[in-house]
Amino acid sequence: MNVKPALDPVESVREAFPAALLDVVEYAGETTLVVEAAQLPRVSRYLRDTAGLIYNFLSDISAVDYYEPTGGISGRPARFGVSYHLYSMLYNRRLRVKVYVDEGDDESKPVVPTVVNVWPAANWLEREASDMMGIVFEGNPDQRRLLMPDDWQGHPHRRDYPLGYETIQFSFNAEEIMKHKPFAKE
Repeated sequence: MNVKPALDPVESVREAFPAALLDVVEYAGETTLVVEAAQLPRVSRYLRDTAGLIYNFLSDISAVDYYEPTGGISGRPARFGVSYHLYSMLYNRRLRVKVYVDEGDDESKPVVPTVVNVWPAANWLEREASDMMGIVFEGNPDQRRLLMPDDWQGHPHRRDYPLGYETIQFSFNAEEIMKHKPFAKE
C-alpha cells in the first residue's frame, strides 16, 4: 500500500483557505486552527479528504461560553467557542478546529454550520452542544433536544444560567436552614 507522507495541517489549510484561517494556537503540544464559522464545512471536508491529512475521525465537539457577568468576553472574539476535536487514524495525529460565534440579538441564537455531511457522528455531538449551550447547528437534520426535556427553559451550560443551589448547613445556621426544609407530615 502506498501512503502519501503526512502534510503539515497548518500550512496546508493556510494555503488552501487563506481567508478562512483566522489564527493558529499552539499550546502544550496541541494545535488549534481557528477558522471562520461560515467556512467550517469546507475546511472540515478538506481536512478529512486531503491525502496527507486524512482527519477521518471526529472524536468530540465541545462548546465554551466566555460570558463575563461584569461585562466583556475575556478578550475572545465572540461569546461562544465551538471546538471540533479531530484525529487522523492513518497518521496518528490530533488536531482541533475552533470557531467563534456571537449570541446575536434577543431573538436570534448563535449559529454554526453543521458538519454532519462530513462526519455523520457530528449529529449527536451537535445536538448535545445545542441542548446545553443553545447553539444552533444550521443544516443539522435532527434538531431535537438530546439531554434535557422538550419543555425545559434555557441551556444549563451557559455561564448566565441560574445555579439553583442549596445553602450548606453548619452549626451556626442550622435552625435557619431547617425552617425551609420539606419534611413528611404524619
